[in-house]
Amino acid sequence: MIRYTPEHLWVRQETGGATATVGITRHAQETLGDIVLVELPALGRHAQGAAVGVVESTKTAADLHMPTNGEIVECNAVLVDQPDLLNTDPMGAGWVFKLDAIEPG
Repeated sequence: MIRYTPEHLWVRQETGGATATVGITRHAQETLGDIVLVELPALGRHAQGAAVGVVESTKTAADLHMPTNGEIVECNAVLVDQPDLLNTDPMGAGWVFKLDAIEPG
């Protein structure tokens, strides 16, 4: 199941588990334009709404906000060297981080 946040992130809950994958929506990617830098979040627990990372484009920069309370357990390190994955495949290979122990906000 995929849900979308007001901050233009998508959250895909893995079937039967508390793990979810998070990325930016196609709308966010189109608004930002050519993405040139991704600052990935730190692993660990974060509160819903906290700014946990940054996406920079040739036009602007945008914070990545935690979509729910939980623990970031993995980041897509490929984005450091290939931030353009957020332009070419924001809903797939351009995922940003994974959450575990998802809690209601």
